[in-house]
Amino acid sequence: MNKLQQIEHWGNVHHPKWLDIVRMLLGVIIMGMGILFVQHRNDLEAMINVNPALTVFTFFIAHYIVFVHTVGGLFIAMGLYTRLCSFLNIPVLLGAVFFVHSPTGLFGAYPMMGLSIVVLFLLIVFLIEGSGRISVDEYMRRHPEKHDFMHPDKEHV
Repeated sequence: MNKLQQIEHWGNVHHPKWLDIVRMLLGVIIMGMGILFVQHRNDLEAMINVNPALTVFTFFIAHYIVFVHTVGGLFIAMGLYTRLCSFLNIPVLLGAVFFVHSPTGLFGAYPMMGLSIVVLFLLIVFLIEGSGRISVDEYMRRHPEKHDFMHPDKEHV
């Protein structure tokens, strides 16, 4: 058993039920931050105007942030691919923590440094812990026969 499998097994065994509620709230908050980022697109334009050579890079980063926050936040709230979505959101939060006071205000969706740090901490927790018992992942683990997409001709009872 490799190290990642050991961490996943430990997270699945030691996951309290109240942590599922925290995961759901975290997902909703992250999804809301993605929506706020879309609403602050003029901050992105200001950053592009500061350094036009980075236009493509900045454009990619903005789309990445919106995608992983909105879709990833929804998936985290549902408990679907929680570890993957947490992993994909961690770089965004690291950027928010280190660049929250940048002169361009690109991370204006994160008004408080404390909120960014708490969300980053929780993402790391769910990267280790996983989705928990109240999740789509757990449902799919318990009912694998209903999710055999590779063989659609099989009859499910």
